[in-house]
Amino acid sequence: MEILLVNSCVRKKSRTIKLARQLAKKLGGNVTEVFLEKERIKPLYGLPLVDRSILLEAGELWDDTFNYARQFADADIIIFAAPYWDLSFPAILKIYIETINIVNIAFEYGPNNSVIPLCKASKLFYVTTSGGTIVNDSFGYGYVKELAEFFWGIKETHLIKVEGLDAEGADVPAIMENAIAHIKAEDF
Repeated sequence: MEILLVNSCVRKKSRTIKLARQLAKKLGGNVTEVFLEKERIKPLYGLPLVDRSILLEAGELWDDTFNYARQFADADIIIFAAPYWDLSFPAILKIYIETINIVNIAFEYGPNNSVIPLCKASKLFYVTTSGGTIVNDSFGYGYVKELAEFFWGIKETHLIKVEGLDAEGADVPAIMENAIAHIKAEDF
């Protein structure tokens, strides 16, 4: 089983990635972690966007430009490690999503403007932590869940979230241990 762990955590002692790695360990299989900060994936605009469009029109789907998209489409399970920032997730994750959501790799268009998913993954996990309260799941997990179901064909999604880690009086070690125990006990 191939597990793709997409790490959008930019802090060295990220609590989110700690939980995501525990989940990957629990699931077993071969884990490939893509650390987005290290990868330095660039936003799509200008010449890189033109170049990508030319490659897509020519059907050059094996060009290195699409390595992340092929890796994503071939994974059996996907884990997004995404800390809760400004009602959503770090911008680097949005850039990654734009990089992997490629027509004829992640999905294709069918008759009557339909979308035909091409990803292999059967499950997607969204792991997030927050110093305070997560106001609304729609802008982070909800967004990724909709992409998973509509474009990628991943019907089973799971949200693992831990809130209140920076609240006054929070017992962070106890909260994290409780979250890890929950992950270990859960039957995904």
